[in-house]
Amino acid sequence: MFDLKLIRDTPDHFDSGWKRRGLEPQTPKIIEMDEKRRVLQTGMQELQSKRNDASKKIGMIKSKGGDAAALMQEVAGYKSKIASIEEEEKKCGEELTKLLSTLPNLPDATVPDGTSEEDNKEVRKVGQPKLMNNPKDHVDIGAGLGGMDFETAAKMSGSRFVLLRGGIARLERAIAQFMLDTHTQEHGYTELSVPLLVRDQAVFGTGQLPKFAEDLFKATTGHWLIPTAEVPLTNTVRDSIVPIGDLPLRLTALTHCFRSEAGAAGKDTRGMIRQHQFYKVEMVSITEPEKSEEEHERMTDCAETILKKLDLAFRTVTLCTGDMGFSARKTYDIEVWLPGQNTYREISSCSNCGDFQARRMMARYKKEGDKSTRYVHTLNGSGVAVGRCLIAVLENYQQPDGSVIIPDVLKPYMGGITKLEPSGRSKNA
Repeated sequence: MFDLKLIRDTPDHFDSGWKRRGLEPQTPKIIEMDEKRRVLQTGMQELQSKRNDASKKIGMIKSKGGDAAALMQEVAGYKSKIASIEEEEKKCGEELTKLLSTLPNLPDATVPDGTSEEDNKEVRKVGQPKLMNNPKDHVDIGAGLGGMDFETAAKMSGSRFVLLRGGIARLERAIAQFMLDTHTQEHGYTELSVPLLVRDQAVFGTGQLPKFAEDLFKATTGHWLIPTAEVPLTNTVRDSIVPIGDLPLRLTALTHCFRSEAGAAGKDTRGMIRQHQFYKVEMVSITEPEKSEEEHERMTDCAETILKKLDLAFRTVTLCTGDMGFSARKTYDIEVWLPGQNTYREISSCSNCGDFQARRMMARYKKEGDKSTRYVHTLNGSGVAVGRCLIAVLENYQQPDGSVIIPDVLKPYMGGITKLEPSGRSKNA
């Protein structure tokens, strides 16, 4: 979470950072709670010292055949007082930890101030949006191709689920495979197959708990379904000291992601934009602090490369303080052009979390010759969201006759299919 000594030494730094994220000053309460706990700890240590001294005297008195009853009663009193203070100190520590665990990361100085996505700052635009006469959105395209079925999915699972079949299901798989191959073969990421169910400490470590429990799905076993592979990938370094020679660690995984979308009532109810279950290729990097900014730019470029290879127009923006995620210190969002909506929509989010997650996970590294350890920096990014990429391909490669051309880079993954035809037919090369 946060360094308490640093909060005590530089409270203005923390309060000004949290103010940029819309919070009132937090350090007065933190320092007060910390001071109370420290006083209790000092009092407990003093009583323990007195108890130890008294215990030694009891031994000396008994060795000489004397009566140590009074001292023994005094020691019993110390024991009772110590237990009481220990319980109070534990409660105070838990309250302090609870408060700190709900406070977001401090924004980087380069992050623009703002309250919503309207205040995000465009970094660059790549490619020209495809202009079409009366373009269809992915829902209508999918229906015409006979491969996108929301009605049957709703019978099984309710809203915000989809059943894909035939060529569209094959295309989704091709997109995911293409992304994994690009990141592992060209970008130096190591592919992992990870658990989809994790314990409390894993989602606490990456910042989803305790504040965002309602955004997650929980199993009856007490496990949480992962909202993104960021959780298991980042937790691979939990409670460990990473050899500096292993840094940077670059990890990737294709997983289903599960999100309750608790705060998204009424948003993107049509189509596949906002689903309870979806595929995503995730990238995670573990670095030295001095190299995390450089790694952030590199990771963002890796995500952008996917869209460049697919010849999809996009723009990259820096999120403002009010639109940035809880664990991030700086985030780039990549937004792909969707002709069916006539706008750019988020398809990837790449964040530098600094040491925020590492502190929650106790993830450290040690330089050769150093006696002490340091916290690593963690970064995560979509590489990219598979479902949204499927939407972008369908909408950008749609043809007037209702067919969809397969992008060149995906053809090797499509078994000779070069075009998806209406009513589920497909055309081979």
